[in-house]
Amino acid sequence: MADAAVPTSDLLPPRFARWFAERGWSARAHQLAMVERARAGRDALLIAPTGGGKTLAGFLPSLIELSERPPSNTAPGLHTLYISPLKALAVDVERNLNAPIMEMALPVTAESRTGDTGVSRRQRQRLKPPDILLTTPEQLALLCAWEGARAYFESLSCVVLDEIHTLHASKRGDLLALDLARLQQLAPNMRRVGLSATVDDPEIIKRWMGGGGGPASIDLVRGPGGAEPIVEVLLSEGRVPWAGHTAQHAMAEVYEVIKRSKTALVFVNTRFQAEFAFQELWRLNEDALPIALHHGSLAAEQRRRVEAAMARGELRAVVCTSTLDLGIDWGDVDLVIQLASPKGASRMVQRIGRANHRLDEPSRAIFVPANRFEMLECQAAREAIAENRLDGDPPRIGALDVLAQHVMGCACSEPFDIVQLYDEVRTAGPYRDLPWEDFEQVVDFVSTGGYALKTYDRFRRIVKGPDGLWRVRNLQTAQRHRLNVGAIISPATLSVRLAGRGGRGGRKIGEVEEGMLEMLEPGETFVFAGQTWRLVEVTNLDVLVAPANDRDPKMPSWGGSKFALSTYLAKRVRELMYDQAHWRVLPADVREWLEAQRDRSIIPEADEMLLETFPRGKRHFMVCYPFDGRLAHTTLAMLLTRRLERAGAAPLGFVCNDYALAIWALKPLDDLDFDELFSEDMLGDDLEAWLNESFMMKRAFKGCAIIAGLIERRFPGEQKTGRQITFSTDLIYDVLRRHQPDHLLLRCAREDAATGLIDVARLGQMLARIRGGIRHAAIARLSPFSVPILLEIGKERSPGAAGEMILAEAEEDLIAEALS
Repeated sequence: MADAAVPTSDLLPPRFARWFAERGWSARAHQLAMVERARAGRDALLIAPTGGGKTLAGFLPSLIELSERPPSNTAPGLHTLYISPLKALAVDVERNLNAPIMEMALPVTAESRTGDTGVSRRQRQRLKPPDILLTTPEQLALLCAWEGARAYFESLSCVVLDEIHTLHASKRGDLLALDLARLQQLAPNMRRVGLSATVDDPEIIKRWMGGGGGPASIDLVRGPGGAEPIVEVLLSEGRVPWAGHTAQHAMAEVYEVIKRSKTALVFVNTRFQAEFAFQELWRLNEDALPIALHHGSLAAEQRRRVEAAMARGELRAVVCTSTLDLGIDWGDVDLVIQLASPKGASRMVQRIGRANHRLDEPSRAIFVPANRFEMLECQAAREAIAENRLDGDPPRIGALDVLAQHVMGCACSEPFDIVQLYDEVRTAGPYRDLPWEDFEQVVDFVSTGGYALKTYDRFRRIVKGPDGLWRVRNLQTAQRHRLNVGAIISPATLSVRLAGRGGRGGRKIGEVEEGMLEMLEPGETFVFAGQTWRLVEVTNLDVLVAPANDRDPKMPSWGGSKFALSTYLAKRVRELMYDQAHWRVLPADVREWLEAQRDRSIIPEADEMLLETFPRGKRHFMVCYPFDGRLAHTTLAMLLTRRLERAGAAPLGFVCNDYALAIWALKPLDDLDFDELFSEDMLGDDLEAWLNESFMMKRAFKGCAIIAGLIERRFPGEQKTGRQITFSTDLIYDVLRRHQPDHLLLRCAREDAATGLIDVARLGQMLARIRGGIRHAAIARLSPFSVPILLEIGKERSPGAAGEMILAEAEEDLIAEALS
């Protein structure tokens, strides 16, 4: 259907109309449109800017319905289910939702349920559900896998899916879509409501939302456009560094900006950057401003304290990762600062929306580029935001390892008929075209583990009864499944705790990945949770630490949110780089850098790729500039080195970043046939051979095995370490490779490796784009563009000023050489 027409205000009952009037508000057209759609029993996707009352619009129909229940019809039963991608968002929305409930004295209960919710509260919610339950996809999967799920959800009238753009294009979204199909079967009259501020293609979202009627059954409702955000780029002393990732050069200016603001959110893209930026700001904090840190590895209690302090307006700044990207409504936030590049226009729009939260007043944001390529990226993002041009994810086909987990969850809840479950699964958007043969293979895998594993009793998880229905094998198997639901695969973590007496762990500070400890020895100090700690010892799943005052602690890097440069933003960067008339919007030193590159080498057109070759010392370098993200570049470099070995060029190594890749070799690289070297057939046998030899296949298999339930991370009363899980999955991987190479999980692993780990689809698009468009520059010495990527070679973070000085001297030498 078309966008919503403005409905009449008589859609609001008197008490709701009074509530709006008492606050000097009037219900917005899109909020009333959502009430109208609900009364017609229609599913709806609402796209409205941050600050436009989008969340209230999603809940308003439910609040009205619940307020109009007859007093005699107040038997406990779940009416509305709200799904948030973040635990913090669910808790924040619970607080915001309960405000109008109390102010209007509505006979409505609303509670959140996340992984941080206490056991007693979760048990009570199962026995006596609130009218509105605010939860996460993982908790929904757990609820769907409990006995009694049918009775629990039979009264469900509505599911509200918040920040829906962050959910649909992932395995997490696959599992949520399957659970929505299950809910629809348990509660046939259930409505689906999607909410988002940043959707590039609504049809993709509508297809994912699914339902028996498909995308055509979902109405699109649009809110009015809000005030255009004010986006600036901070120039530290009027200069932009040639290289770097932390924006350390600009921290003093960032601190001054924070001092002039009421409350600022300082966004970074990784947890390492969060710890680093927080330490730098505290070092500069002579005014003792209340500045906090928030990221996913911190203990839940610490994150909650920060969120509560923000809600009370007690903090001047929070350094945060993607944990605070979404939906949190803090009225005192008047500025968003993005340290280093945003990597995507949509993500930056989402982050900018955290400032102000008022539709008719502009949000304010400042980009702080860490280097000159990032300056181009920040300018491209700034212009895309001004034009309201967003980057989106393509539609995806549902993963079979996720389907295996869902089939197991259904069996834990109640016996199922295989044909009926197949029909149900195909109402989930990502599985609409699922072949029957694939579904049969999934059920066979859940029941036997597959042909090569069927002799092992531990892999028999569901059984077929005399009535023809499939059911869970026993209660213990069901319990183990419920402990392992979810489609988020994070590196194995250890709890960081204060060392107590007798080697016991005390208060939990947060969690770190196992790999982080490989660079630490007992007695050494490191930065975590904004403080310096001394490592005491590692015991089982705990890291015991003590406070330390070391001025030179280590700053270990660990996983967290690492974003790829979006395809759309990369294209805009290439266009900006080629359009010399456009350079006038850039700082003077960046313009001079581009001019030096033009004069000494080549500036390629937007759909071309520059390839430079030059000697340096006893090595010969080839530097390419595809601008397609580190993941695609790493895969390309792996495949290129294989071809260069066959060509006798003796490649020695490579390094990649989001903008370029460099390969160095013993022999000259000038006279190669570059069109042949970059031909698309490298994605055939070369890719398959490399994948079979690569650790990436085992890594992908491990993730698929965990999601599908073949390997369990948690058992009642205990938890496996990452090394134990890796050992188990490596053994199974080798068995399947030898005896059943077409096994379901090997198929899943190949697909995952080709997308999440090596980005084959994007690499294929890039190779097609540059076909016949490779611009080769054979130059005598390195170019201005090549300086940042050459600085990546052998670069390691070194503690203390000495390491920084060495890097600074190397940078000065390279810059002088490039400009000579």
